[in-house]
Amino acid sequence: MKTFTHLLCVLILSIVLFACNNAHFLKEESYRNQVAQDFEQKKQALPHGDLFAIFADSILSVYEREALMFLYAYMPIGDVTDYPGDYYLENVRLSKQTRDEMPWGTEIPDEVFRHFVLPIRVNNENLDDSRRVFYDELKDRVKGLPMKDAILEVNHWCHEKVVYRPSDARTSSPLASVKTAYGRCGEESTFTVAALRAVGIPARQVYTPRWAHTDDNHAWVEAWADGHWYFFGACEPEPVLNLGWFNSPASRGMLMHTKVFGRYNGPEEIMLETPNYTEINVIDNYALTAKAIVTVTDADGQPVADAKVEFKIYNYAEFYTVATKYTDAEGKASLTAGKGDMLVWASRDGQFGYAKISFGKDDALQLSLNRKEGEAYSLPMDLVPPVEGANIPEVTPEQRAENDRRMAQEDSIRNAYVATMMTEKQAKEWIDKLYGNTLQPEKKEKLVNFLVASRGNHQTLKDFLSAIRKEKDAVSWEEIRVIWILESLSAKDLRDVTLDVLNDHLLTNISDWEKIETDLFKRMYLNPPRIVSEMLTPYKKVLREAIEKTVYQSVPDSMKRDPKVLIEWCRKEIKINNELNSQQIPISPMGVWKARVADEKSRDIFFVAAYRSMGWASAAWIDEVTGKVQILNEELAKEDVNFDTAEAAQSRKGMLQATYTPIRSVEDPKYYSHFTLSKFKNGTFQLLNYDEGETDMGDGTTWRNLLKYGRELDEGYYMMVTGTRLASGAVLSNSTFFTIESGKITTVDLVMRESKDQVQVIGNFNSEATYRPVDSTEQRSILQTCGRGYFVVAVLGVGQEPTNHALRDIAALGNDFEQWGRKMVFLFPSEEQYKKFNADEFKGLPSTITYGIDVDDSIRKEIVQAMNLNNSILPVFIIADTFNRVVFVSQGYTIGLGEQLMKVVHGL
Repeated sequence: MKTFTHLLCVLILSIVLFACNNAHFLKEESYRNQVAQDFEQKKQALPHGDLFAIFADSILSVYEREALMFLYAYMPIGDVTDYPGDYYLENVRLSKQTRDEMPWGTEIPDEVFRHFVLPIRVNNENLDDSRRVFYDELKDRVKGLPMKDAILEVNHWCHEKVVYRPSDARTSSPLASVKTAYGRCGEESTFTVAALRAVGIPARQVYTPRWAHTDDNHAWVEAWADGHWYFFGACEPEPVLNLGWFNSPASRGMLMHTKVFGRYNGPEEIMLETPNYTEINVIDNYALTAKAIVTVTDADGQPVADAKVEFKIYNYAEFYTVATKYTDAEGKASLTAGKGDMLVWASRDGQFGYAKISFGKDDALQLSLNRKEGEAYSLPMDLVPPVEGANIPEVTPEQRAENDRRMAQEDSIRNAYVATMMTEKQAKEWIDKLYGNTLQPEKKEKLVNFLVASRGNHQTLKDFLSAIRKEKDAVSWEEIRVIWILESLSAKDLRDVTLDVLNDHLLTNISDWEKIETDLFKRMYLNPPRIVSEMLTPYKKVLREAIEKTVYQSVPDSMKRDPKVLIEWCRKEIKINNELNSQQIPISPMGVWKARVADEKSRDIFFVAAYRSMGWASAAWIDEVTGKVQILNEELAKEDVNFDTAEAAQSRKGMLQATYTPIRSVEDPKYYSHFTLSKFKNGTFQLLNYDEGETDMGDGTTWRNLLKYGRELDEGYYMMVTGTRLASGAVLSNSTFFTIESGKITTVDLVMRESKDQVQVIGNFNSEATYRPVDSTEQRSILQTCGRGYFVVAVLGVGQEPTNHALRDIAALGNDFEQWGRKMVFLFPSEEQYKKFNADEFKGLPSTITYGIDVDDSIRKEIVQAMNLNNSILPVFIIADTFNRVVFVSQGYTIGLGEQLMKVVHGL
């Protein structure tokens, strides 16, 4: 009966929409019927919270109703729960207005418009009002331009607003990026796609999930014009399309993909279809490719249907899944990829198997699910990335000069805005005026740092601090908590947190403080607005009141502080539906409360938020390493929350120790650079996310401070991956499989493989070539500066992401380069470029660096000609000696450059 009712609703809705005389948004009847069916299924999956109230609005036109239906049918749960229907209606109307007013509106096919203009979400950012704001600012600037020129113009506008700078993994919203004036590549591309869509230009964010030749990933933008897709670097304007600093790295890529909103039937290879998006493969736009077919069999050689097949690239010392496929009835799955090596991992029902595949050499691979949990062994594997083969469009000197002129002008516009942000001096004066002598100097310094770090959001923090300041001659308890709250926020949170969030987390009454023995626990578990990477919202007061009226209404007072009550409620009342949130974008705590449907990750965030909100000493968090929900019990011991059994208990643990015999280039292997640990679950291994930042020992997470003396781990089956990255980009990897048993010590070898012939003469460079030091008017030779022996020469691209990465990598190993003691000559293409350079952005660069101007581009020409490089790509680094021998060269985008340089140095 339920199925019949569902089909009847779909039929009635389709007939009503088809019969209406108004213009359709979904013009193809078959596609419209499919969307209507998917929409009804979504409504049935989310029956609580009146989440579809916007459709009861009788003034909706057919176009608006269909466009809303398309959005609601495929948006993730959090977008349904956390934003009102009026917000989506406004965006539907704005997108239609843009299509009507922009000259290219009629040229865009309906399918392209609905997937690449209408959708608001680009990645996992908070949604905002950027479509309206950006359209008002951009419409007159692009209206009279051809479509391709309009794309270039939008990117110039984006460069006026935002420039590249690395930051944490959470993606800022487009307006937050403008407010901050910088962002990492994922934020720059999210912002630029939003800007293009705001003026009706189809756009999509393209990711290489991980590079094969270096440890990192990257995101950029593709935009549609005149029937074709073109790519470019977001906020990095070039004179022409299909040009960016990443042309050459992209030619070595193995996979580029984009997630298309909704059901999509375009010409590209479909990698994955989910209830929210269609993931497509666009690697053919960038690199030479080949297709391979994987056949999965059981131990008896019979094909296995619906096996999960993960294609993995070695990157950051792990085998990272870049594509996931499922086998058909014949046990087959296929992928098109760049011509390099991947690891293929197949699993089903806890059984797994794996093997290396070389695209371009192997067109087929047969993989048996013949591996079992608990087997102990070690497996070496050599992996080779694709070779470079960039296709770079021509740019005339006149085009380059004009583009450089515009970029300089845009830098000045952006810098004028940045100058309105609080300086350290201004922040100190403001804090001194607010607090006088009532606050200790170290706390004042913290508040000054918060104000400076908040950039364009400093007024929010000033309002927050001013509102709490009531007693002029003393500092209140609330003001101490203000500092704790601000300390808990990341730099990015300071830049986009709102006043209502800060007030909610400050003013919510917390009792039983005496039960938490240290300030550390207060700061870490009771105050922080942030749990993981969710959108910060003001939930504590409302959620606490709602839970007290429902969850605890009939619970005896003696039981209210028992965590099992809330765990059991979450287990029974929150329906888990991971498929409806395929992108794993966290739903807000209030969104979960309204919908009573969530993915597992959002359920976990909700529990922590709810537990913290209750007011007693309720410490809860999500462990950063394992991802487990944990609480602090009455004895101040950590317990794991298990929603399957509605229990909280301490996990069973054993000890892991690793022995290591140093190789010549790596004395103390680093986590993510040289090794990682992963735990087995459901047929595959999940990475343990140890902190990659600084530790008390000052060197990040390394073998010495993690495994040399032993580390407690949950019992289970584990894999350790190690890898040595060669200068060519190839990797010598080793995988070790072992079991941790409760109460026992497991000892394994951490094996770093090495190449005996890694360092070799690869070219020639004239050490008597000349340049002009920045503090001189006279030219000097490299030989005069460096003396006899080895040296490093580089030509930099100021402000470009590849150069910034390279300098930060070198700064991170500044002490090592100091100990080496040899000279490093870093050159700029022009005096103007040097004046833009700010060495303070790269703390730790060695004192052995000499800066200079590459007069007439002579040094770069020497290197390019000798090493057969591309003349248009920066930065370029070489290690050479005064016998004119080159033993190392790197051009363009290379993560871990400092370490690669030091590997060569150690081998000299």
